[in-house]
Amino acid sequence: MTLSIMQSILIIAICAGCTFLERAFPFLVFRGNELPDVIKYLGKALPMAIMATLVVYCLKDTTFTAPSAFAPQLMAAAITALLHIWRRNTMLSIFGGTIVYMLLVQAVF
Repeated sequence: MTLSIMQSILIIAICAGCTFLERAFPFLVFRGNELPDVIKYLGKALPMAIMATLVVYCLKDTTFTAPSAFAPQLMAAAITALLHIWRRNTMLSIFGGTIVYMLLVQAVF
């Protein structure tokens, strides 16, 4: 099935609108009010839980049969952790770890 240009534009507009409303919703609901304790707790707990889930997901299929099977993943994970401990910058950590992993996979292993 081929979509027309207008259908494609409409789909993109609906997706953009939903994404915007999803991001604006908390500000609209809690405007001028004190955040509930549950929301404050989730704001502190969820980022670490999401990062832990991503680490498990990324390393779940790692095998230790040969260095090329596990070294890039473990080295990139270590670099990511060290960058985050050093600079406390999530974007730097993620990009740094990704770049190290890709360089190791493409050029070294």
